[in-house]
Amino acid sequence: MALAKKGSRGITVDGVEYRWCLRRRPTWEQDMCYSPATDAVECAAAPGTTLVVTTNLRHPSSVWGRESPGSVLPSDVAANIRLARTGGWAPERLGSPFHLDQSAGFESPH
Repeated sequence: MALAKKGSRGITVDGVEYRWCLRRRPTWEQDMCYSPATDAVECAAAPGTTLVVTTNLRHPSSVWGRESPGSVLPSDVAANIRLARTGGWAPERLGSPFHLDQSAGFESPH
């Protein structure tokens, strides 16, 4: 499934253009800070397999969002794209989402 252009951001990594977005509304688990935020990335020119990254950050719109230690930065997205590419993600091919777990260090405030 392709990412919506509205609400997604562009990023160029190693000469390839991608689109990425953070889920706009947190899931219940993310809202309560039981699970970390996720972002999704796809190739802008030929959307195929989506990269889904589980971060180690709380969703910025969660009820505990004011205490969030940071947010997903474009530099984080670029680093995750490079890591996923070396790990076998082929964004131009069709298929199931490629999951990258970067949640080490996530702490729930509860």
